[in-house]
Amino acid sequence: MTMSTALLTDHYELTMVQAALRSGAASRRTVFEVFARRLPGARRYGVVAGTGRVLDALERFRFGDEEIAFLRDNRVVDEPTLDFLASYRFSGRVRGYPEGECYFPGSPIMTVEGTFAEAVLLETLILSIFNHDCAIATAASRMVHAAGGRPLIEMGTRRTHEMSAPAAARAAYLAGFAATSNLMAGRAYGLPTAGTAAHAFTLLHDSEEQAFEAQLAALGTGTTLLVDTYDVEQAVRTAVELAGPELGAVRLDSGDLGEAAHEVRKQLDALGAHRTRILVTSDLDEHAIAALAAAPVDGYGVGTSLVTGSGSPTAALVYKLVAREDASGVMRAVAKKSVGKPSRGGRKDAFRELDGTGTAAAELVLTSGAAPAGARPLQVELVRDGEVVGRESLADARARHRRAFAELPAVAHQLSRGDVALPTVFD
Repeated sequence: MTMSTALLTDHYELTMVQAALRSGAASRRTVFEVFARRLPGARRYGVVAGTGRVLDALERFRFGDEEIAFLRDNRVVDEPTLDFLASYRFSGRVRGYPEGECYFPGSPIMTVEGTFAEAVLLETLILSIFNHDCAIATAASRMVHAAGGRPLIEMGTRRTHEMSAPAAARAAYLAGFAATSNLMAGRAYGLPTAGTAAHAFTLLHDSEEQAFEAQLAALGTGTTLLVDTYDVEQAVRTAVELAGPELGAVRLDSGDLGEAAHEVRKQLDALGAHRTRILVTSDLDEHAIAALAAAPVDGYGVGTSLVTGSGSPTAALVYKLVAREDASGVMRAVAKKSVGKPSRGGRKDAFRELDGTGTAAAELVLTSGAAPAGARPLQVELVRDGEVVGRESLADARARHRRAFAELPAVAHQLSRGDVALPTVFD
């Protein structure tokens, strides 16, 4: 049975619906918008990820008998509201930035149009998915750029919640990671999975040599041997003696990785293992990866930093009402005016302005809807009359991110804290 997503929400979403049903405003047409007021960590750009998961969750947003019984037993809302929820089906429209696209402060990465009662109920679900996935994808994109074409493996499952780990792996793959260690992500999203052995496997055996022999016998000479359980130099010598020069790779997981990589590369070459790769792990982030650019490293395994957003575990996205129908049936722009948390009213369209070389110059967020000449439209239709129409493959999203990142100006490539790479122009 497909699990409902209806209770993956906040209590007050339902009490607002109850009050709106009482006042008669629940059926008013509304426009909600997902955007970031700023980019966490003073980063240069953000990456949209999670759209596909939002669409899947929207299709399962149903209040079945068990959900209704829970709400009734806990007196969350009254009976008329329970009757409304029991028949809830989103029938509105959703537009947004497709996955893999880059975004900036004020970018309307998702626009939800429907009645107030329909649209407000989706707020928490949409934000919980986007805030997690966009944070991971943004960190992953920075790591991929820092790696300079060397492959990265996502291996952070044990450093995050068991249910968020597959989503983190998906977001990382979208942003350019080559594989994940998480088997559920492999099953759910078709991601390539990878992994060989931990230090425990070496410690299990009576000697490092016996451990290597067992791994080679089971997995073949193309496997990756972990060489820093005891003495790295001796381990590399043993590994090549047992596997021969066709040994696939060795992994370093501790110490000064840059210095160790140089020493291991020198030793491997002296032993004739010129094609044996060197993989490194151990609390890497984008800055550590960039620092290893000159080292003879062939790939990276990244865990903790990635699944925690490399210091920014949430994308700080919000879901705000920007337009609503008044008592006479006319749509009116509305906006929050509080100090420090303002929003801009009105239903918006977004475009990426490009210069003569095809490099992005500005993010245009317009209420007029008129497409500027030469600007690239950013939003696509995702849901029409309650039906998902914008689902796409992860491969398409991954390719889109490569194009979107390549389009950004050089300042976006900087890993240091600073101003965003593109100004957001509102009209």
